[in-house]
Amino acid sequence: MLFTREGGLTARSLPLSLLLFAAWQAGSGQLHYSVPEEAKHGTFVGRIAQDLGLELAELVPRLFRVASKERGDLLEVNLQNGILFVNSRIDREELCGRSAECSIHLEVIVDRPLQVFHVEVKVEDINDNPPVFRGREQRIFIPENRQLDSRFPIEGAADSDIGANALLTYTLSPNDYFSLDVQGSDELSKSLLLRLRKSLDREETPEFRLLLRATDGGKPELEDTAHLLISVLDVNDNPPMFDQALYRVHLLETTVNGTSVITLNASDADGGVNGEVVFSFGNDVSPNIQEKFKIDPSSGEIRLIDNLDYEETKLYEIQVKAVDKGSPAMSNHCKVLVKVLDVNDNGPEVAITSLSLPIREDAPFSTVIAVISVSDLDSGVNGEVTCSLSHHIPFKLMSTFKNYYSLVLDSALDRETLSNYEVVVTARDGGSPSLSASATVSVEVADVNDNAPVFAQPEYTVFVKENNPPGSHIFTVCARDADAQENALVSYSLVEWRVGERALSSYVSVHAESGKVFALQPLDHEELELLQFQVSARDSGVPSLGSNVTLQVFVLDENDNAPVLLGLGASGTSNMVNELVSRSVGAGHVVTKLRAVDADSGYNAWLSYELQPAEGGARNPFRVGLYTGEISTTRALDESDASRQLLLVLVKDHGEPVLTATATVLVSLVESGQAPQASLRALAGDSGPEVTLIDINIYLIIAICAVSSLLVLTLLLYMALRCSTVTTKGVGRPGKPTLVCSSEVGSWSYSQQRGQRVCSGEGAPKTDLMAFSPGLSPGLGTSEGNEHAEANSDRSCNVSLNLRFGFRFLS
Repeated sequence: MLFTREGGLTARSLPLSLLLFAAWQAGSGQLHYSVPEEAKHGTFVGRIAQDLGLELAELVPRLFRVASKERGDLLEVNLQNGILFVNSRIDREELCGRSAECSIHLEVIVDRPLQVFHVEVKVEDINDNPPVFRGREQRIFIPENRQLDSRFPIEGAADSDIGANALLTYTLSPNDYFSLDVQGSDELSKSLLLRLRKSLDREETPEFRLLLRATDGGKPELEDTAHLLISVLDVNDNPPMFDQALYRVHLLETTVNGTSVITLNASDADGGVNGEVVFSFGNDVSPNIQEKFKIDPSSGEIRLIDNLDYEETKLYEIQVKAVDKGSPAMSNHCKVLVKVLDVNDNGPEVAITSLSLPIREDAPFSTVIAVISVSDLDSGVNGEVTCSLSHHIPFKLMSTFKNYYSLVLDSALDRETLSNYEVVVTARDGGSPSLSASATVSVEVADVNDNAPVFAQPEYTVFVKENNPPGSHIFTVCARDADAQENALVSYSLVEWRVGERALSSYVSVHAESGKVFALQPLDHEELELLQFQVSARDSGVPSLGSNVTLQVFVLDENDNAPVLLGLGASGTSNMVNELVSRSVGAGHVVTKLRAVDADSGYNAWLSYELQPAEGGARNPFRVGLYTGEISTTRALDESDASRQLLLVLVKDHGEPVLTATATVLVSLVESGQAPQASLRALAGDSGPEVTLIDINIYLIIAICAVSSLLVLTLLLYMALRCSTVTTKGVGRPGKPTLVCSSEVGSWSYSQQRGQRVCSGEGAPKTDLMAFSPGLSPGLGTSEGNEHAEANSDRSCNVSLNLRFGFRFLS
């Protein structure tokens, strides 16, 4: 673009494409553009989205944004077309001063996934600043006796631009006495000198008025002018002379205040007052130099009066003037070049520009968590920064660009092991001694439902007394989930099974939140000894995870069933048994045997028999076995004994409270030889015909055969039912009848309950065989001991096949 003298845009403009360029540097990953300063709002800079390989449609969803450490409002991106354009006025001189290189560094950040691009926009100088003289008029005093080719320093102009735009050329209005002499080097600014070409004659020309013009090298050219007022002096004809025209000094930026920088020496060939020299800074010395240094007018010593900072100013160019005290005074100039040496006095700086937190514990490796930038104001080795992380963490740093790093996931995370990481990023420069800085990134790990609820043990055994109240609490299950929040919220439910013909849920229930298990109905030990089922615990995560625990609920027996006399009637009723006994029998003769069973188990089913005392306190010739139920004679019968003996037998269990049943035995005493016929009459009745003993044996054989046939039929039916129930999964097994066998040492009780014992539906039904061996009482009579001894051969239980029915044959 072409600019006018005042710095504005002309009507003529070169094609914008000649001033802009965009190219990826090989391997650097940085995008470069350029734009001239003072460009108008909306000026095209580059198609940044296209050059970064991004689709226009994804700029807004991915939160495309541009950030800048400098003026963030200078450049902007149109999210509709992806074009980078000038948003506000760019003044290169305001942005970078006199620096030869001036650029704006942009960070382009997009999310989902997080990406950071670096864009460098070079600001190119235009000739928008004319040369400027500090003073519009300069007064110069020159003795008339100065030799030809003498040179006198004059102040030049300053141009804020750089390069060719700041390359100044000077012209002097035409005259015969003076010309311009410009001196300069790569380190120094140009020194402008006025050269004497013709001898002066104060009497002829005491004063000269010349016009000095400064023109820069820009297009269009800009210029400024200053007036030179030259007065020709007489008298003092020897100026002070410095040892050298240029002095070089090196100072560390940590040099303390008051340090002597250099002592200048200027001699004057004149004598007296004309040879006395006064030192001072030149008129064009900047205020910054006057704040940092001072010069002793008499000695010429320059001292440091303020702190130096290499990062602020690297070079000071000081012009020193030596003026004698002659009249008119004569002067000379020299330059002192002070170079500031860098010291490692600036630590690195760490900045975290972007964060993507929290991070899921199942995040893949190389997931970007944060973008980190480091910087150091020092130069050279002192400004070279390296980054490191704290040890033993699942993260690492990846360099994405010079002094830019990405914090990425390097190994697997487990929130249940550690849910938060304090990641310390340490930046260290290469100085000696090295300086460092650190920043902490708190990385929170988000929970994932990767842990199922866990019970303390896989199986629990619970004991519940039967006849419990409906809805009673019998147990509480508890499962722990190592996850957090919803993923650790556990709910409980029953794993449904069939218990016989009924559902498990009709027996028990579980509270979904507390895990309390309730019995919905009273349990009956005689129907159900063991209730085995599973409770499931599931969390609320997605997907849900769960586990099961097995509960074995044993129903404990209570004494809720009274003894039942077999073949005599219901429990609790008076039962009558008629027996005929010959008066000739001796002691120990077995009259009959009572058989009783109890539906309970254990001690509750352990039965004992007691014979109630006879009325009037008469001595009873009979006794009953405590555990066998056998009624036998205690002595030989005689004529004094009543012909009809009424015996009351009490049957008791050992439960709490004790339950009983009673039986009445009517014993008729008959004479020897009449007992069989009397027995037959008792069987047939007084009105029936008499039956011989042979007929009685026939009836007995028929009865035994009938019972055997019934036994075989029952066995077949049982086997058929057993086979059918085994094939049905989840259905409880039917119980077996109860068998009680007596002996002198106790009552053997075998029970297979009538109801379902196990609700798990697996395994064969269990049997229950218990033996009770109570010790004999020390007070037991001899006749009682003889009873046990005589009945010893008749106290066994014959168990047949799987039914294990007990039969006892008494002769």
